[in-house]
Amino acid sequence: MKKLVIEIIGTLLAGIAIFVLINISVQYSIVEGSSMEPNLHNGQRLLINKIAYSNPQRGDIIIFPPPHIANSEKDFIKRIIGLSGELIEIKDGVVYINGVPLDEPYIADNASITMSLTLIPDGQYFVLGDNRGNSSDSRGGWTVPEEDIVGKAWLSIWPPSEWGLAPNYDLQPEPGDQAFFFPNAEAEPVAG
Repeated sequence: MKKLVIEIIGTLLAGIAIFVLINISVQYSIVEGSSMEPNLHNGQRLLINKIAYSNPQRGDIIIFPPPHIANSEKDFIKRIIGLSGELIEIKDGVVYINGVPLDEPYIADNASITMSLTLIPDGQYFVLGDNRGNSSDSRGGWTVPEEDIVGKAWLSIWPPSEWGLAPNYDLQPEPGDQAFFFPNAEAEPVAG
């Protein structure tokens, strides 16, 4: 009897440890709204990689608390477009990083949006929704501090037709692209 009780307690402790480990490393999120269409849809369920995610990269879909909204219970989900220290500009819907147009294969409707040349502050990321015509994002004058990033969208788990890895893209510029940096350009700094 004593051996059975010890086995039950051991099993319960192992279950609790696994539960805690999963909750520390993975978050369950529901996409709300259409700002990430056509890649993520309203009501789609995602698992977010929280603990193993470091070194955010251009093209990553990230979760973060909404800027300038204290104590919000709903996180934002957007795609990283610009990295710290880069100059970003949008002309007729085309994003330019340090003067080089960014190829964005995930955009269905490249709305003719324009944004003046902006310098991304150190430790900050410039994010955009994939549905550029219907997204509250860094074009509003804010960026995402690295410490505010909750995690990276990892796996779509609902609906079944969308099951699979989240549509993150490797959008790293070609090695020669950084030569187009404009050191004397007049850039508007973005609030962090």
